[in-house]
Amino acid sequence: MIFRQILRTFAAMKEYGTILIVDDNASILTAMRYLLDGTFERILTQTQPDDILKTMAQEEIDIVLLDMNFTLGVNSGQEGLFWLRTIRKQHPQTPVVLLTAYADVSLAVKGLKSGAADFITKPWDNDELVHKLKDVLDMKSEIVSLDEMEKDHIRRTIDHCHGNLTQAAELLGITRQTLYNKMKRL
Repeated sequence: MIFRQILRTFAAMKEYGTILIVDDNASILTAMRYLLDGTFERILTQTQPDDILKTMAQEEIDIVLLDMNFTLGVNSGQEGLFWLRTIRKQHPQTPVVLLTAYADVSLAVKGLKSGAADFITKPWDNDELVHKLKDVLDMKSEIVSLDEMEKDHIRRTIDHCHGNLTQAAELLGITRQTLYNKMKRL
């Protein structure tokens, strides 16, 4: 009985899907695996960013945790910004959280302007890191595009009017022709 409760509790803890962590430091990847094991169903790791797009094409990735520097002795963050932009172009719906040992406010701002969902500095606070990743994923699932909202509203209005498009158009405050045009995009 107690064992089943523990299993149910453990299963409920892993409510988030797959995270891809990209960092050139194998120790960081190991620490992240241990830290995030109770939060994510799958944890994929890479030491080099060159395979990010290949992995993302083969796997359903829910979030990427991306280091900012991969070349020894380079700490400008430009590599991370490059890979952030590359990921955002190919997978705009996948949030990317940047990770760096160099707490540079201007770099953080550049990352956020380039589409990063958040920014974490090394060394990190375990609870804060997990909390930030969960917040990013929770926010992603809460945000609905305007197009999706419009489509849903049109569908509900048509259902409410039992398929009467003239009445639905009147309720929506648009012409019947405009409603037809919007329905083509549904």
